[in-house]
Amino acid sequence: MEYRQLGKTGLLVSEIGMGCEGFVGKPYEQVKEMVDAMEAGGVNCIDLYTPNPEFRSNLGRALRGRREKFVLQAHLCTIWKDGQYKRTRNLDEVKEGFADQLQRLETDHAEIGMIHYVDSLADWETVCAGGVMDYAKELKAQGTIRAIGLSSHNPEVALAAANSGIVEVLMFSVNPCYDLQPAGEDVEQLWNEKNYERPLVNIDPQRQELYETCQRLGVGITVVKAFGGGDLLNAELSPAGKALTLYQCLHYALTRPGVAAVMSGARDLEELKTSIAYEEAPAEERDYAAAFAALPKISWVGHCMYCGHCAPCPMGIDVASVTKFLNLARAQGDVPETVREHYAVLPHHGSECISCGACEKRCPFGVPVMENMHRAAALFGM
Repeated sequence: MEYRQLGKTGLLVSEIGMGCEGFVGKPYEQVKEMVDAMEAGGVNCIDLYTPNPEFRSNLGRALRGRREKFVLQAHLCTIWKDGQYKRTRNLDEVKEGFADQLQRLETDHAEIGMIHYVDSLADWETVCAGGVMDYAKELKAQGTIRAIGLSSHNPEVALAAANSGIVEVLMFSVNPCYDLQPAGEDVEQLWNEKNYERPLVNIDPQRQELYETCQRLGVGITVVKAFGGGDLLNAELSPAGKALTLYQCLHYALTRPGVAAVMSGARDLEELKTSIAYEEAPAEERDYAAAFAALPKISWVGHCMYCGHCAPCPMGIDVASVTKFLNLARAQGDVPETVREHYAVLPHHGSECISCGACEKRCPFGVPVMENMHRAAALFGM
């Protein structure tokens, strides 16, 4: 298992994490079996968005004796009321729900306190002004949580959170179809078939800005909906017009700037083991570039997907990394110190490009690679 820094939180998370759907409705024995498989496979990050009390109690019991081996992404503002899930901004309910969560999980802390499901700017303002954010800060000051997070499907809200300087972790929906859709408060539009009837070209600029901002500011992203609820894996349901594989979807999410982990929504032990097996999958099984280039409803013409098809460079340049740092700097309008430092430590730089054109011949998306290398050399001075 590969591990990544979760932004600037100091937390180290497995790049394959676990969504909680697979635990819900399962007896304790099956929950324990899945936690055993996670531990054996090196999966250490679990998202806990559901307030289902049986789930919380079963997981807490399964974590006995090994709690500190796991990073828990616990949610604020999600409670169990009248036998069902409810999202709330009522501070008394938020506090009661979080206390119940810790008690049932048999722990006195959670590594990430995730403010749950903020998809409009008005709701973001409510969270900031209505006491929820202050409560999250309180929990962090007490050591009850280590980092403040926020979950959203709306890049406009997520950008506001990332730029706030308060939110350290974003839980965000990332996949190649959602990335083409503009910001909106109605999450249903992300999988509305009508939005994929017209030709779609290149990532939505606000989503691109979000990922680059998170990379630059050190806000860690934990990914949800990497498979579009399973639709992307099904040829009949995929809004891309063609099925992708689980490993292609995982690899796409994990190659976006700022991303630390994908919360894989495994519904059973077999699906969990399949997600873990991504770590051992050969490069050709992870490769999404050829599949994306052939999608009938989507095109990424001229847009670098960080897929690595341009390699190998005869001069040893890591073209994808150079391009990523170039894009980070161009999006900012100057060269942030952290970006300059990361570029500087690359073993080879854009200035070493000999314009042989081998990279451009291999690129499935028609990216002007040589031009990007020369721009990087001019911008960074090497």
